[in-house]
Amino acid sequence: MDGEHEGNEFETERPRLVALATRLLGDADEAQDVVQQAWLRLHGHLTRDEGAERAEIESLPAWLTTVTTRLCLDRLKARTPVPVADVEAELEAEARSAGSAPDPADEVALSDTVGVALQVVLDRLTPAERVAFVLHDTFGFEFAAVAAVLDTTPAAARKLASRARAKVRQPVPEDTLAQWEVVDAFMAAAREADFDRLLRLLAPDVEVTADDAALLVGTPERISGRQAVAEFFNGAAQAALPVAVGDRPGSAWFDRGEAKVLFDFTVEDGVVRRITFRADPEVLATLVRRDGGVRRP
Repeated sequence: MDGEHEGNEFETERPRLVALATRLLGDADEAQDVVQQAWLRLHGHLTRDEGAERAEIESLPAWLTTVTTRLCLDRLKARTPVPVADVEAELEAEARSAGSAPDPADEVALSDTVGVALQVVLDRLTPAERVAFVLHDTFGFEFAAVAAVLDTTPAAARKLASRARAKVRQPVPEDTLAQWEVVDAFMAAAREADFDRLLRLLAPDVEVTADDAALLVGTPERISGRQAVAEFFNGAAQAALPVAVGDRPGSAWFDRGEAKVLFDFTVEDGVVRRITFRADPEVLATLVRRDGGVRRP
């Protein structure tokens, strides 16, 4: 196998792989990292010792798609506490009982959607549902190919995509979208030290409070008033990442990949009225890392 040729072909495939990983993960930087991991795996495969057993790559684009998607799936599973294995076992049972006859409704691919609404609905999906939906409905992969990536059957892959499609079709209330936009806009302003914007996003009587566990790790007990809260967050929260708190948007301070403090927001009438720092382990265990959030210019 010609390693130089394979390397050149990888560079040809890179933009497609980055686009796939970005849609699956919702984070362009993380997508680049995953695609680089895929390259390292390919490089390791091509440079194995001659005596080592090495499976031939029949189709490099297909091989790279599978590796990249599985790397993304691993990251998605690491974000969520959903017992994915249990969900997939249930789907397998349903697929076996229903047979492999296609459901015409399942074949209707949804149009590609962008923006905060897609972010919200994708976060409703389990990792396997998300992979099945993105690969089939967005990139047009056949269910046999989706099944190979997920290590399941085509019937189960079809059911995963069908369930994802049903969740995506559920309308997102306007007030829910507004909450997500406000929270992500606030955190972006905090990181970018946009003080005027922070002030605009805070209610005049906004308060920051903390639970007992958060106080033990050094958060303030209370901050009151728009000016004081804006000053506290201005240029801060560099290590905070967007999370879902049930169906609500939030942010959390992470250290070495582990959530340490949740910023739990109360949004009313388009502004932040309260932020509660929470570090209770039971609360942190329920958090789900979500996509990169809404970014405004």
